[in-house]
This record gives sequence, C-alpha cells and structure tokens, in this order.
Amino acid sequence: MGVKTPLSLTQAQKLFASYHITALHPTKDGVMDTTYIAEAKDGAYIIKKYERNITHKISFDAQLLDTLSRSGLCVPKLLAQNKQWHLYTKLDGKSPKHITPAHMQRLGRTLAKMHNITDSIQTQKPFLENYPLKEILQQHKAKHFFYYKKLVPLQDTKLKNDGFIHGDIFKDNTLFSKKRLCIFDFIDGGSGSFAFELGVVLLSFNPHARRSFTRLLLQSYNQLAPKKISLRELETHCKTAAKLYALLRINHTQNTKRAKELVKLC
Repeated sequence: MGVKTPLSLTQAQKLFASYHITALHPTKDGVMDTTYIAEAKDGAYIIKKYERNITHKISFDAQLLDTLSRSGLCVPKLLAQNKQWHLYTKLDGKSPKHITPAHMQRLGRTLAKMHNITDSIQTQKPFLENYPLKEILQQHKAKHFFYYKKLVPLQDTKLKNDGFIHGDIFKDNTLFSKKRLCIFDFIDGGSGSFAFELGVVLLSFNPHARRSFTRLLLQSYNQLAPKKISLRELETHCKTAAKLYALLRINHTQNTKRAKELVKLC
C-alpha cells in the first residue's frame, strides 16, 4: 500500500542527482501516497509522491516542518522537489514494541511543546473536513449497519479550534530514540482540538485503556502545555477519535476487526 506510482533507481537518481542515491526501497505503509526509502553515501532519505491534488497543503507543510524543526522538535525537512516528487530527511529511531511509562511521558511533553507553537496557527481547514464523513457513512450503511449506528454521530461533530493539530499520531507516524520522539506525516493535519490530538495518541499507545498511562500522558502534557486539559475532556475526545478511526479503517481497508476494537472505546 506504500507505492502507487512506480519509481526506478535510475529515475530517482535523475530526479535528485545532487544527493547521490545508491539504492531505492518501496515501503508498505501508507494508504493515499507513494513513499520510498532512498539510500545514499551520506545517509538515507524519504522520497514521496502525493497522489492527490494538495499543492496548497504541501507548501504549508514545508513551512510548518521548518518552524517545528527550528524550535527543536524532531520532524522531517523538505530538502528538494522535482516535478511531483519530494525528497525529505529520514528520521532515526524505532517504533517500540512495548509501551512504557517513559514513552507516555515523552509523548505528553513533545505534544505540549508542539502545541505551544501550533496554537498560533488558526487559519487552516478544520481537521475533520479532510474526510467527507456523511458520504463515507452512507457508503457503508447497508453493509456495516452495526458500525453505522455507532458512528453516525460523527457527521455532526465539530472540534474546537485550539490551533493546528497533526491528528494522526499513531505508532506508524512516530519514532523513538534514546533522547527524543520524532513525528512525521503532518500533511493531513488541520485546525482542531488539542484534547482530540491526545485522544488519538491514546488509541495507539494505550489500546488497553490503562488508567495510569492516560493520567501520565495528561500530567506530562499539562506541565508544559499552552492550556491544561482535564481528564474528562481527554476521555470525551478519545471516544470521538475512536469513532473517526473506526470509520476510516472500514473505509480504507475494510478492517472491521480493528474497527470493532475501536468501537468498544466509544
């Protein structure tokens, strides 16, 4: 699913000649866009082609990544662009197999630092408007009526605009190293609630809803955040996030098993 447009090594070398690419590997992750990992003598890069008409988003995304990077956050940088292909820095780190309290603390602190920067970005399209929710719900009403009944309140959901949110901080959009947490794929972010952002994090990093992990994430976040979030507010937005991503799992991959797990949290 990570590749929709084939790209050969020779083509990549011509597109980004000054980066001396020596090897090219397709990825399996991703639903909408094409992503390759490129190796070079001086390191590795990400080559991406956005399979959608989102030129305005790409321009904003490049500026956002630069701002976040300058503020000390670990995010990719857009290095070069040629035709419809984009070359980014490749981040170092791993996705942990087992989540520990230390991971929850780092998530809380990193998101607080990020939100202290993005709370001033109030002009982007609302995050939920990235998805035609009414249309998606109607498409699956007949075949997945059980889920439709559970998820139909989504079509009237509005998120408070606290600033810009990533909105999709699952494990596959993060990397942990010994010293820091790296976050990538901001391209589909938008204006939204910071509590919703943390709710999404809980879906992936606290799938068993351990109360101690939820409180630790919240405590770590509130120590540095631009505004404090209550436990009740977080839990409410976690349920909203569970509804959204249950619907998207059904729509993108027909993954009703994962959708069922998320619906239980609703």
